[in-house]
Amino acid sequence: MTPAESAPRYGPADALNYPRFEGIPTFMRLPHVLDLTGVDVAIVGVPFDTGATYRDGARFGPQAVRTASRLLRPYNPALNVNIFDYLSVIDYSDLPIAPGFIVESFAKIEDGLRPLYEAGVVPIVIGGDHSIVLPELRAAYAAHGTVGLAHFDSHSDTWDRYWDQKYTHGTPFRRAIEEGLIDPARSIQVGMRGSIYSADDLEDAERLGLEMITHREMTDLGMPAVAERVRRRVGSGQTFLSFDIDFIDPSCAPGTGTPEVGGPLTREALQLMRGLTGIHFAGFDLVEILPQYDVAELTAMTGANVIYEFLSLLAVQRSQQRS
Repeated sequence: MTPAESAPRYGPADALNYPRFEGIPTFMRLPHVLDLTGVDVAIVGVPFDTGATYRDGARFGPQAVRTASRLLRPYNPALNVNIFDYLSVIDYSDLPIAPGFIVESFAKIEDGLRPLYEAGVVPIVIGGDHSIVLPELRAAYAAHGTVGLAHFDSHSDTWDRYWDQKYTHGTPFRRAIEEGLIDPARSIQVGMRGSIYSADDLEDAERLGLEMITHREMTDLGMPAVAERVRRRVGSGQTFLSFDIDFIDPSCAPGTGTPEVGGPLTREALQLMRGLTGIHFAGFDLVEILPQYDVAELTAMTGANVIYEFLSLLAVQRSQQRS
């Protein structure tokens, strides 16, 4: 096979020839493609926020993140990798949903993601509220079986009910464990902080078998040590990474639905993501960006850069496989 034949098929428009403010706002100005032939990774929008319990508006998150991503460049100096030397990446656009109808939308999301998994494409989903991770995990399970979980958030999202409702953005990981979608012994939650209803809120997650690193522990350990804990916990199997933007302090990411003060800064969150090399990722999501509460695109730019680190992790993995 010649280098040309082995080269990735899809990458972003060249900003040196085509100004960043031109064109349709796809993620990183990647081509909008529905044919999955020759595709390694697909950016997928899921503009659904019916599962939110406080502020709504995350349905506009995918659009905001795509627009904010136009300044991103192919080479990641922190991980020493040019993403598009190793990955063929497209913007798959948004999946259809039914606003106001949770169960029906979950079915649409699962059905929309299954073709990607069947084609061997890694989806990176932009939400949307955090309830959407449940149908994402159902689609991942259909392709990979039970997966590990690396979950970064200020909330554990393991409540049983909210207003006697099973499906909200505060319940998806309990439902995922009940359905056998994730393996608790290979799952870890990082960054929990803020006021809670009772000690049971955090103890419930541990009773479900999840390992937890609270924000206080994370601060004491430091990001490199936390990354090592995550790598050790998820092991060598397929792992799903779910990132709620409220993991980051609202001074850096104000545009979110349930902000909790006192969190890590953007640079610390990116340092943590860069420490997750060596994990076999089945899929990713970034959720809970509400642009109407954002300031100067801070939250949307932060979300775009988190996704950039997801892509970089996959590129590093591919480069190591080639070596």
